[in-house]
Amino acid sequence: MELLAAQFQRELPRLETNDQQYVPQLVAAILASARAAQATDVHLVPTSDALDMRWRIDGVLQKIAEFPAELAPRVVARLKVLAQLLTYRTDVPQEGRLHGTLNESPDEIRISTFPTLFGEKAVVRLFAGVGKFQKLGELGLPPEVLETLGRLLDETGGVILVTGPAGSGKTTTVYAALRELADKTRGGRSLVSLEDPIEVVVPGVAQSQVNPAAGFDMAAGLRSLLRQDPEVLMVGEIRDRGTAETVFQASLTGHLVLTTFHAGSAALAINRLGDMGIEPYLLRSGVQAIVCQRLLRRLCQCAKSSANEDDRLGFPVGVVRIPVGCPDCAGTGYRGRFVLSEMLLPQRTELGRAILSRSDAAELERLAVESGMVAQRDRASAAVAAGWTSPVEVCRVLGSTS
Repeated sequence: MELLAAQFQRELPRLETNDQQYVPQLVAAILASARAAQATDVHLVPTSDALDMRWRIDGVLQKIAEFPAELAPRVVARLKVLAQLLTYRTDVPQEGRLHGTLNESPDEIRISTFPTLFGEKAVVRLFAGVGKFQKLGELGLPPEVLETLGRLLDETGGVILVTGPAGSGKTTTVYAALRELADKTRGGRSLVSLEDPIEVVVPGVAQSQVNPAAGFDMAAGLRSLLRQDPEVLMVGEIRDRGTAETVFQASLTGHLVLTTFHAGSAALAINRLGDMGIEPYLLRSGVQAIVCQRLLRRLCQCAKSSANEDDRLGFPVGVVRIPVGCPDCAGTGYRGRFVLSEMLLPQRTELGRAILSRSDAAELERLAVESGMVAQRDRASAAVAAGWTSPVEVCRVLGSTS
């Protein structure tokens, strides 16, 4: 495999830029090449003298190409046409799904535009193929996390919370859990979802999408959905106090709730929910488990061994593997990603008491580790020792300890 930038140059249309078919062919080439490179996002950013294109691959943005500035509005307009957005509105953000022949696969493609100083920026989100990450066992979760999560899906109440920063695979994990439930129950349980937006269709689940413009927001939708005789609810994300309160009320009235939440660790998720006004007794009694996850890039086979000179991690690793770069990894030193996760079970005795007494995140994490939780940084240390990833990559994702 050649470097991505050079490879993409060969895909450019063999037409003059002022030809009517140039931009449609260019957009088709961008989408096809990005999908082939397994990019998750395509960023098209107008600058004072060019249209800058970067692809997010394995969680990192990489510059692929620059196009003449005069092409910027034409490229964004073409994407708007494909997504059935308003081409004449360049002063407001817009979002839509890709329609038409360019998306011949059933994979989801979303387009978002946003006005900037030099014109509209467009971001294309390319979701993972429909055949990937279908079940929990395909996610690469640690065995003890996978076993516990599978067992908790049989519960009749409580909240299973999947946390992490944006782009950490939270929604992928929740969808996999939903598929697991749908396959296991075969229609024997009422499975519903309320999402913003629906990202993947899951057979066996009655999926709904909020519409804030019509007054159908997440909190209002959840209250109505509870009157639809559900047994398992998937809530796309907890973003505000109203949604959080409804989720926890549902968890205490015979509903199993799967949802996501932005937090850097499982212990921090408890503190953040408390800051949103959720009472400690609800957190102690309502939460079945909190899974916090990140995605780390996996080293390519071209990596070499080196003495560990990165003191920021504090890892007891003498020799580590570091990225080098080769044609197979497009010069990045990494190929693919793996999940790094921790699971906190709030109902453990000492930990439960600490939640009720509103202890800080550091104390909650200490007690969780004493109760058997393997923290993300410990799993990262083991991954570095096993040669799966590098200390620099762990610092990029988890930050340094210094």
